[in-house]
Amino acid sequence: MELKIQTLHFDATDKLASFIEKKMEKLEKKYTAIVRAEVTLKVVKPETAMNKETQIHVVVAGKEFHAEKVCDTFEEGVDACVEVLERSLQKHKETHK
Repeated sequence: MELKIQTLHFDATDKLASFIEKKMEKLEKKYTAIVRAEVTLKVVKPETAMNKETQIHVVVAGKEFHAEKVCDTFEEGVDACVEVLERSLQKHKETHK
């Protein structure tokens, strides 16, 4: 799986990048047909709560999935997006058996 992490309006720490990589590896273990994943992290309004926007776009053979969440931290956003994608990929997997 090709993983691309893009940050807007800030620089991601190594700790955050490794957290995202671990979560995406976990997702790839459950659904091996993932070709590419793009994670976009954006600070919407500085100095306010719930200002971290997380978007994850996953491409599998012939289909694309997208999840987007706004949370207090990027870790929460990544967790929430991965949960949504797990459900979507599981449904896709079951319908293509």
